[in-house]
Amino acid sequence: MNKLPQITLAFWVMKICATTLGETAGDLLSMTLNVGYAISSMILISVFLLTLVTQLFSKTYNPVLYWIVILSTSTAGTTMSDFMDRTLGLGYASGSMILIAILIAIFAAWRLSGESLNVNKVQSFRGEMFYWIAILFSNTLGTALGDFLADDSGLGFAGGALLIGATIAVVVLLKYFTKISAVLLFWLAFVLTRPFGATLGDFLTKPHEKGGLDFGTIGSSLVLAGILVVMIAGASIVQNKYGGREAAQLS
Repeated sequence: MNKLPQITLAFWVMKICATTLGETAGDLLSMTLNVGYAISSMILISVFLLTLVTQLFSKTYNPVLYWIVILSTSTAGTTMSDFMDRTLGLGYASGSMILIAILIAIFAAWRLSGESLNVNKVQSFRGEMFYWIAILFSNTLGTALGDFLADDSGLGFAGGALLIGATIAVVVLLKYFTKISAVLLFWLAFVLTRPFGATLGDFLTKPHEKGGLDFGTIGSSLVLAGILVVMIAGASIVQNKYGGREAAQLS
Protein backbone atom coordinates (compact mmCIF):
# COMPACT_ATOMS: atom_id res chain seq x y z
CA MET A 1 0.00 0.00 0.00
CA ASN A 2 1.27 3.48 -0.88
CA LYS A 3 1.63 5.39 2.40
CA LEU A 4 2.62 8.67 0.73
CA PRO A 5 0.32 11.59 -0.10
CA GLN A 6 -0.64 12.52 -3.63
CA ILE A 7 1.13 15.55 -5.04
CA THR A 8 -1.30 18.47 -4.83
CA LEU A 9 -0.97 22.21 -4.22
CA ALA A 10 -1.49 21.62 -0.50
CA PHE A 11 1.44 19.18 -0.53
CA TRP A 12 3.79 21.81 -1.96
CA VAL A 13 2.62 24.51 0.44
CA MET A 14 3.20 22.17 3.38
CA LYS A 15 6.57 21.08 1.96
CA ILE A 16 7.82 24.66 1.68
CA CYS A 17 6.49 25.45 5.16
CA ALA A 18 8.15 22.35 6.62
CA THR A 19 11.50 23.01 4.93
CA THR A 20 11.49 26.66 6.03
CA LEU A 21 10.68 25.54 9.57
CA GLY A 22 13.48 22.98 9.31
CA GLU A 23 15.91 25.79 8.52
CA THR A 24 14.80 28.02 11.39
CA ALA A 25 14.49 25.16 13.90
CA GLY A 26 17.87 23.71 12.92
CA ASP A 27 19.50 27.13 13.37
CA LEU A 28 17.62 27.54 16.67
CA LEU A 29 19.19 24.36 18.04
CA SER A 30 22.70 24.73 16.60
CA MET A 31 23.23 28.51 16.87
CA THR A 32 20.64 30.21 19.10
CA LEU A 33 20.88 27.51 21.78
CA ASN A 34 24.59 27.12 20.97
CA VAL A 35 24.47 23.32 20.81
CA GLY A 36 26.82 23.26 17.81
CA TYR A 37 26.51 21.70 14.37
CA ALA A 38 28.02 18.29 15.20
CA ILE A 39 25.91 17.59 18.31
CA SER A 40 22.82 19.10 16.69
CA SER A 41 23.29 16.82 13.69
CA MET A 42 23.57 13.75 15.91
CA ILE A 43 20.46 14.72 17.87
CA LEU A 44 18.37 15.49 14.78
CA ILE A 45 19.57 12.44 12.82
CA SER A 46 18.53 10.32 15.81
CA VAL A 47 15.09 11.96 15.73
CA PHE A 48 14.92 11.34 11.98
CA LEU A 49 15.79 7.64 12.40
CA LEU A 50 13.18 7.23 15.15
CA THR A 51 10.44 8.85 13.08
CA LEU A 52 11.55 7.00 9.95
CA VAL A 53 11.30 3.58 11.61
CA THR A 54 7.82 4.48 12.84
CA GLN A 55 6.80 5.56 9.32
CA LEU A 56 8.28 2.47 7.66
CA PHE A 57 6.38 0.10 9.91
CA SER A 58 3.13 2.02 9.73
CA LYS A 59 0.47 0.18 7.76
CA THR A 60 -1.43 3.18 6.37
CA TYR A 61 -0.90 6.78 5.36
CA ASN A 62 -0.81 8.98 8.45
CA PRO A 63 -0.58 12.73 7.73
CA VAL A 64 0.82 13.61 11.16
CA LEU A 65 3.52 10.95 11.02
CA TYR A 66 4.40 11.66 7.39
CA TRP A 67 4.96 15.38 7.96
CA ILE A 68 6.87 14.79 11.19
CA VAL A 69 9.32 12.67 9.18
CA ILE A 70 9.53 15.37 6.49
CA LEU A 71 10.23 17.97 9.18
CA SER A 72 12.87 15.77 10.82
CA THR A 73 14.67 15.31 7.48
CA SER A 74 14.60 19.07 7.01
CA THR A 75 16.03 19.94 10.44
CA ALA A 76 18.63 17.17 10.21
CA GLY A 77 19.52 18.29 6.68
CA THR A 78 20.09 21.84 7.93
CA THR A 79 22.60 20.88 10.60
CA MET A 80 24.26 18.20 8.41
CA SER A 81 24.86 20.79 5.70
CA ASP A 82 26.15 23.38 8.16
CA PHE A 83 28.49 20.80 9.71
CA MET A 84 29.94 19.93 6.28
CA ASP A 85 30.19 23.49 5.00
CA ARG A 86 31.23 25.33 8.16
CA THR A 87 32.68 22.96 10.76
CA LEU A 88 34.57 20.80 8.22
CA GLY A 89 35.36 23.90 6.18
CA LEU A 90 34.23 22.51 2.82
CA GLY A 91 32.39 25.68 1.88
CA TYR A 92 28.96 25.98 0.32
CA ALA A 93 30.04 25.34 -3.28
CA SER A 94 32.13 22.24 -2.53
CA GLY A 95 29.54 20.94 -0.08
CA SER A 96 26.80 21.36 -2.69
CA MET A 97 28.81 19.48 -5.34
CA ILE A 98 29.47 16.58 -2.96
CA LEU A 99 25.79 16.37 -2.02
CA ILE A 100 24.71 16.53 -5.69
CA ALA A 101 26.99 13.55 -6.39
CA ILE A 102 25.57 11.65 -3.40
CA LEU A 103 21.99 12.38 -4.48
CA ILE A 104 22.67 11.25 -8.06
CA ALA A 105 24.18 8.02 -6.68
CA ILE A 106 21.06 7.47 -4.53
CA PHE A 107 18.74 7.91 -7.53
CA ALA A 108 20.96 5.60 -9.64
CA ALA A 109 20.87 2.89 -6.96
CA TRP A 110 17.11 3.37 -6.62
CA ARG A 111 16.61 2.97 -10.36
CA LEU A 112 18.90 -0.07 -10.55
CA SER A 113 17.02 -1.70 -7.68
CA GLY A 114 13.99 -2.07 -9.95
CA GLU A 115 11.83 0.13 -7.71
CA SER A 116 9.89 2.98 -9.33
CA LEU A 117 11.03 6.56 -8.70
CA ASN A 118 7.42 7.64 -9.20
CA VAL A 119 6.20 8.54 -5.71
CA ASN A 120 2.68 7.45 -6.61
CA LYS A 121 4.02 3.92 -7.13
CA VAL A 122 6.12 3.55 -3.98
CA GLN A 123 4.51 0.48 -2.45
CA SER A 124 7.37 -1.58 -0.99
CA PHE A 125 9.57 -1.29 2.08
CA ARG A 126 12.69 -0.96 -0.08
CA GLY A 127 11.11 1.67 -2.32
CA GLU A 128 10.07 3.73 0.69
CA MET A 129 13.58 3.47 2.14
CA PHE A 130 15.04 4.93 -1.05
CA TYR A 131 12.36 7.65 -0.97
CA TRP A 132 13.28 8.82 2.52
CA ILE A 133 17.04 8.61 1.96
CA ALA A 134 16.62 10.73 -1.17
CA ILE A 135 14.55 13.24 0.79
CA LEU A 136 17.13 13.49 3.59
CA PHE A 137 19.97 14.25 1.19
CA SER A 138 17.85 16.49 -1.03
CA ASN A 139 17.07 18.58 2.03
CA THR A 140 20.76 18.63 3.01
CA LEU A 141 21.68 19.71 -0.53
CA GLY A 142 18.97 22.34 -0.49
CA THR A 143 20.41 23.93 2.64
CA ALA A 144 23.88 24.12 1.09
CA LEU A 145 22.50 25.58 -2.15
CA GLY A 146 20.40 28.10 -0.25
CA ASP A 147 23.39 29.23 1.83
CA PHE A 148 25.52 29.49 -1.32
CA LEU A 149 22.95 31.72 -3.04
CA ALA A 150 22.39 33.87 0.05
CA ASP A 151 26.02 34.28 1.15
CA ASP A 152 28.45 33.55 -1.69
CA SER A 153 26.54 34.55 -4.82
CA GLY A 154 25.85 38.11 -3.72
CA LEU A 155 22.09 37.74 -4.17
CA GLY A 156 21.31 37.94 -0.49
CA PHE A 157 18.47 36.12 1.26
CA ALA A 158 15.60 37.80 -0.58
CA GLY A 159 17.38 37.59 -3.94
CA GLY A 160 18.16 33.90 -3.44
CA ALA A 161 14.55 33.16 -2.52
CA LEU A 162 13.30 35.06 -5.60
CA LEU A 163 15.70 33.20 -7.90
CA ILE A 164 14.73 29.78 -6.56
CA GLY A 165 11.04 30.74 -6.62
CA ALA A 166 11.34 31.73 -10.28
CA THR A 167 13.13 28.45 -11.06
CA ILE A 168 10.35 26.49 -9.38
CA ALA A 169 7.83 28.42 -11.50
CA VAL A 170 9.73 27.35 -14.62
CA VAL A 171 9.57 23.71 -13.49
CA VAL A 172 5.79 24.07 -13.05
CA LEU A 173 5.47 25.45 -16.58
CA LEU A 174 7.56 22.58 -17.93
CA LYS A 175 5.22 20.17 -16.16
CA TYR A 176 2.11 21.51 -17.89
CA PHE A 177 3.47 22.58 -21.27
CA THR A 178 6.13 20.00 -22.16
CA LYS A 179 6.48 16.23 -22.29
CA ILE A 180 9.46 16.13 -19.94
CA SER A 181 9.22 13.26 -17.46
CA ALA A 182 6.86 14.16 -14.62
CA VAL A 183 9.02 12.07 -12.27
CA LEU A 184 12.14 14.07 -13.15
CA LEU A 185 10.30 17.38 -12.74
CA PHE A 186 8.86 16.27 -9.38
CA TRP A 187 12.30 15.57 -7.95
CA LEU A 188 13.70 18.80 -9.39
CA ALA A 189 10.89 20.71 -7.69
CA PHE A 190 11.37 18.72 -4.50
CA VAL A 191 15.06 19.59 -4.34
CA LEU A 192 14.43 23.25 -5.23
CA THR A 193 11.81 23.78 -2.52
CA ARG A 194 14.53 23.13 0.07
CA PRO A 195 16.87 26.00 -0.90
CA PHE A 196 13.75 28.14 -1.30
CA GLY A 197 12.84 27.27 2.30
CA ALA A 198 16.45 27.78 3.42
CA THR A 199 16.77 31.26 1.90
CA LEU A 200 13.26 32.18 3.06
CA GLY A 201 14.08 30.97 6.57
CA ASP A 202 17.29 33.02 6.65
CA PHE A 203 15.40 36.04 5.29
CA LEU A 204 12.94 35.73 8.19
CA THR A 205 15.53 35.20 10.93
CA LYS A 206 18.63 37.21 10.03
CA PRO A 207 19.12 40.79 11.33
CA HIS A 208 18.34 43.85 9.21
CA GLU A 209 22.01 44.66 8.62
CA LYS A 210 22.39 41.27 6.92
CA GLY A 211 19.34 41.77 4.72
CA GLY A 212 16.86 39.83 6.87
CA LEU A 213 13.61 40.69 8.63
CA ASP A 214 15.10 39.97 12.09
CA PHE A 215 12.15 37.89 13.36
CA GLY A 216 14.66 35.57 15.04
CA THR A 217 14.79 31.78 15.01
CA ILE A 218 12.33 31.41 17.90
CA GLY A 219 9.63 33.72 16.56
CA SER A 220 9.92 32.45 12.99
CA SER A 221 9.86 28.81 14.11
CA LEU A 222 6.74 29.36 16.22
CA VAL A 223 4.85 31.05 13.36
CA LEU A 224 5.86 28.40 10.82
CA ALA A 225 5.06 25.59 13.26
CA GLY A 226 1.61 27.07 13.82
CA ILE A 227 0.90 27.20 10.08
CA LEU A 228 2.13 23.63 9.58
CA VAL A 229 0.10 22.33 12.54
CA VAL A 230 -3.08 23.86 11.12
CA MET A 231 -2.47 22.31 7.70
CA ILE A 232 -1.61 18.91 9.17
CA ALA A 233 -4.76 19.07 11.28
CA GLY A 234 -6.75 19.70 8.10
CA ALA A 235 -5.11 16.71 6.41
CA SER A 236 -5.87 14.57 9.47
CA ILE A 237 -9.53 15.59 9.38
CA VAL A 238 -9.67 14.50 5.75
CA GLN A 239 -7.95 11.25 6.71
CA ASN A 240 -10.50 10.53 9.43
CA LYS A 241 -13.37 11.39 7.12
CA TYR A 242 -12.32 9.45 4.04
CA GLY A 243 -9.54 7.13 5.23
CA GLY A 244 -6.98 5.24 3.19
CA ARG A 245 -5.67 6.37 -0.16
CA GLU A 246 -8.60 8.71 -0.77
CA ALA A 247 -7.34 10.88 2.12
CA ALA A 248 -3.83 10.79 0.72
CA GLN A 249 -5.12 12.05 -2.61
CA LEU A 250 -6.79 15.02 -0.95
CA SER A 251 -3.86 16.00 1.27
